[in-house]
Amino acid sequence: MSDVRLGHDVPDFSMNTYDPVAHGFSKVTLAGQKEAGRWTVLFFYPADFTFV
Repeated sequence: MSDVRLGHDVPDFSMNTYDPVAHGFSKVTLAGQKEAGRWTVLFFYPADFTFV
């Protein structure tokens, strides 16, 4: 896996999501977000109760 740096494009990926309003699961792709013109914020953290 290559490094993603500020100002560079993020490689496309997909992830499962849960919609609490529809009470169901779906899949979201980064490419789909871009096509829809939506801003996307990616935020990662190691785990709860661990040192950051």
